[in-house]
Amino acid sequence: MDFSDRILKCVVCGNDFVFTADEQRFFHLKQFTNDPKHCKSCKAKRATKSVRARPETRTTCAECGQPTTVPFRPSQGRPVLCRACFEKKSTPPA
Repeated sequence: MDFSDRILKCVVCGNDFVFTADEQRFFHLKQFTNDPKHCKSCKAKRATKSVRARPETRTTCAECGQPTTVPFRPSQGRPVLCRACFEKKSTPPA
């Protein structure tokens, strides 16, 4: 199959961008059926926006009683440990 550079229009900013022959070859090898819809700068903006922040939940350690924060929502009935108590519990005794 012979590929040549094509000019496409970005659906976000409306600017023209080049869909190179090498990129088309890559798409063909990966069996992608759709052409790209975003230019490189809009694709980069989308990638930085998709990084989600972890929810920080304030709670009390079930072992030592100290206030702590955890990067998840605790479920009921399961103990939540601070980092120090968690590491103490997960480290096997010598």
